[in-house]
Amino acid sequence: MIRRNELKVLIADDEPSILMSLEFLFKKEGYKVLIARDGQEAINMFDLEQPAIMILDIMMPNVDGYKVCSYVKTNYKIRAPKVVFLSAKNKETEIEHGYELGADLYIPKPFSTRELIKKVNLIATDML
Repeated sequence: MIRRNELKVLIADDEPSILMSLEFLFKKEGYKVLIARDGQEAINMFDLEQPAIMILDIMMPNVDGYKVCSYVKTNYKIRAPKVVFLSAKNKETEIEHGYELGADLYIPKPFSTRELIKKVNLIATDML
């Protein structure tokens, strides 16, 4: 049986303060945390590490979060990660687009870190 401390979470965001905060919180929860500062780095890291959960900003340099989600859901159908979008893009059409690409959760910014952790823990529990 997989334990939470064996689950890798990849956090991709171009905001250093968000990355630092989420890295700290998810490590505190017992996850192995990977960090990417843009979409291309997220794809490269995913190919190498294959995390179970990805937390993606949508508006990132080089490759946006939508394209990252599409890439992993298309190329890793059998072992696709759970994808959580964190985004300031919170129009209904943008949220729908995220879910159409395969997102498991879409959380608009600003967000409650407590709620994010709670929701990701629920996703992780389903994976254990």
